[in-house]
Amino acid sequence: MNRRAFLIAVASPILAAPLAAEAQPAARIARIGYLATNLAANPHLHEAFLQGLRDLGYVEGRNAVIESRDAEGNLERLPVLAAELVALRVDVIVTSDTPAALAAKQAPRTIPIVFSFAVDPLTSGLITNLARPGGNITGLSVLAPELVGKRLELLTQAVPRVSRVAVLWQPGSQVERTEKDVLKRGEVAARTLGVRLQFVEAPGPKDFDRAFSEMTRARAGALTVLSSAMFFSERRRLLDLAAKNRLPAVYPQREFVDAGGLMAYGPNLADLFRRAATYVDKILKGAKPADLPVEQPTKFELVINLKTAKALGLSSRRSSSW
Repeated sequence: MNRRAFLIAVASPILAAPLAAEAQPAARIARIGYLATNLAANPHLHEAFLQGLRDLGYVEGRNAVIESRDAEGNLERLPVLAAELVALRVDVIVTSDTPAALAAKQAPRTIPIVFSFAVDPLTSGLITNLARPGGNITGLSVLAPELVGKRLELLTQAVPRVSRVAVLWQPGSQVERTEKDVLKRGEVAARTLGVRLQFVEAPGPKDFDRAFSEMTRARAGALTVLSSAMFFSERRRLLDLAAKNRLPAVYPQREFVDAGGLMAYGPNLADLFRRAATYVDKILKGAKPADLPVEQPTKFELVINLKTAKALGLSSRRSSSW
């Protein structure tokens, strides 16, 4: 072998290495859509979902693109925003609550959907079976009717002499059938606890002032607020009115208490949103939503704001026994 042939023979493998590297397919970028009813009001839940993705190895800007759409509390915008995510051809759509999930479900069924939090998805029509959801949708659910009795019990422990409890609920919502079931179960629990319930409707935020006036006229001594995406987004207004009317209240999520409410009993929402990332991971790896069972919360929490309890004149000795 002459010198020229030797140089060519040695150089060929060296030159081939970068060519082989260039020929390898680029790592796939996951395109994840996120549809929120009110992202600005609940950024910590969005962050919990993103943290769940990071824990599973999905890093935005490296191997994942997150396309977020926020209805800013206007439910009528949700179908339009869902259509935008479909047009972007995302691999999966993650929703923040029941209204967002219902809007996403109305979009073409070719895109998998994961609901991070849905109140009774069976009754609302999101799915037909918890174990095998069918269709292109699955996620995490809370069966609200099962919690109302416990909340009333906690409220009567906080306010032992209360005889009438106002129940604030939202008629006309997508989960109205579920809410009516909650009201029926609430009546059963109230009879056991020896209190009377006053059902107060608030279809929208403009009805809040009127609703609290009704409670005052009826001499309600305490309040329980049912789970609602609208109530959750507008929680600061509800808390202000409860404080103004000096109504001890129990709420469905800890976020109400973090913002100044008296007490809450319910699932840890941040944990649900983190767990939603696991569904996304499975779907991106080939699993079908129809085959992924809907899961229930595993973390429930009782949260009490002692500062608010003191402002309402509830004794610290009583609050320590809750």
